[in-house]
Amino acid sequence: MGCPPYGRCLALELSDLYSQVIRDHNRSRHNKRTLCDPTVTVPGKNPSCGDEIVLSLTLKDGIIEDAAYTGVGCAISEASVSIMIDLIRGATVAKASELCHLFFRMIGSESLTREELEELDEAVAFSGISRMPARVKCATMAWHTLQVALQNASP
Repeated sequence: MGCPPYGRCLALELSDLYSQVIRDHNRSRHNKRTLCDPTVTVPGKNPSCGDEIVLSLTLKDGIIEDAAYTGVGCAISEASVSIMIDLIRGATVAKASELCHLFFRMIGSESLTREELEELDEAVAFSGISRMPARVKCATMAWHTLQVALQNASP
């Protein structure tokens, strides 16, 4: 039994791809570490499920030179923070703030342009999370924590 052209199978394949991205980032520990001498360190917590992180950024001349996190969380929250860190490392503070805004718009089911989605790169794996309200806080916790970190880093 085949799939109808451009129908449900394509959506399922994309869903599988996005799920794989989340699984890969959850398993990867490349961003889960302690930074030496960070510029700003901010805790983040999702009291509804117990996810807790500490996000650390090293900034120089308005650029996020490095970022890392420590803590524990579910697969969604750990994948989200890892993907977010990959996106913001090397970005300006303004660009990181813009990425937060785009991510929240996407999670809020707002339509984003193709270019905006491309800016979010692997974070688009969370585009369907709005259909799972209990998981939205898991996906957004790191991004809210980043917003606080960026505010704390501003002169």
